[in-house]
Parts: sequence; C-alpha cells; structure tokens
Amino acid sequence: MARRNRRADADSQPAALAALGPGRFALSGDLDFDDAARMLAEGDAAFGGMKQADIDLSKVARVDSAGLALLLEWSLAAREAGRVLRYSNVPPAVAALAGISDVSELLGAESPGGG
Repeated sequence: MARRNRRADADSQPAALAALGPGRFALSGDLDFDDAARMLAEGDAAFGGMKQADIDLSKVARVDSAGLALLLEWSLAAREAGRVLRYSNVPPAVAALAGISDVSELLGAESPGGG
C-alpha cells in the first residue's frame, strides 16, 4: 500500500496537540504515519505524568493505522501506569479503524454523544 505524500496534498494538516486546561487536550490535523512518532513524544511530555487526561479528537481530519496505533499506545501506557486517559468526540474514521482492528475496547473512547 502506498503512503500518502503530504506535500502533494494541499488539504493535509500536520497533527497538533493543544492544551485546553488542566488535564484537557485537543488533538487536530492528520493523525498518520508522518506524525505518529513526534506525537507519541509530545503526548508523553504533555500528559504522561498526569493522573487523568481527556483528549478531544473532534478536530482530527484524517487517520491511518499509525494514527490508531498512537492512540492505543497512549491508552496502554496510561493503563500500565495506573492513569486514566479518555478520548472524546472520536471521528468515525478512528472508530472504524479500531473496529476493523478489533481494538475498540483498548481505545476506551467515548462516543460523540458523551458515553
């Protein structure tokens, strides 16, 4: 499978993590192979030491399997450390990838309706 070339895609936006307040973050842009490693480090730095973090995914535009792997890695690292990490406003593409991969439970996401 060919990887998408971000430079050739005018609508592409790099992934970004923004702090919204104590324990609250928003992830935006394209969550894909090009940014997964960088975002792993940014997430660890931003909320890795917090007992609880809520991450809003409503502004995630595109996602691929590397993006899903990033979200899973954040979730698993939090569980292993006894922390709580919650995703809200999960885009349909993320939910679909998680469902196809049979990892929806590991993602621990809340539906756009809040539950």
